[in-house]
Amino acid sequence: MKPLAILAAGAVLAAAFGPVAFGQTIPPLAYVQPVPPAAVQAVQQHLRQAGAYSGSVDGVWGSDSVVALQQFQASHQLQVTGQLNQATVATLGLDPQTLLGAQPAAAAPPAPPPADTLRPGSVRTVQERLRSLGFYTGGVDGVWGQSTQNAVGQFQRNRGLEPSGQLTAATVTAMGLSPNALVYR
Repeated sequence: MKPLAILAAGAVLAAAFGPVAFGQTIPPLAYVQPVPPAAVQAVQQHLRQAGAYSGSVDGVWGSDSVVALQQFQASHQLQVTGQLNQATVATLGLDPQTLLGAQPAAAAPPAPPPADTLRPGSVRTVQERLRSLGFYTGGVDGVWGQSTQNAVGQFQRNRGLEPSGQLTAATVTAMGLSPNALVYR
């Protein structure tokens, strides 16, 4: 039983082979990336949905999986290899990064509630921190107003953050505060 792998073509540098005679061609470099069992199951499931596979979705790449992939490739006018390649993966509707075991990008943290819903004590904490950093000159009164929002925007611009004037998790963290320490109404 041969493990399932994704084949990818890559360019070969002539320097790697030394001088190349006129008219001589260098075969394209191909590398094989093993696919984890969970990805094999995804391929088997997609082949089953396409009507090409009737075997068990067990994550084991056996001869029945190879035959199913060959049938799928033939029915979709792809090069029939019985192995995954970029065209086959795309036609199956699979994400190559997921197949290779790469974790999907982490979802952005949820946006905090609007700053004007902060409790006065948390607003005072933000105002004090902005004042100590030299961005806020207003009163530390616990009221979220235009001067506090402007100070947050100036802080964000200074730190290379999106200058929204809103307290994002990145902004609060850059201020040296914990987003979890702020209390909302």
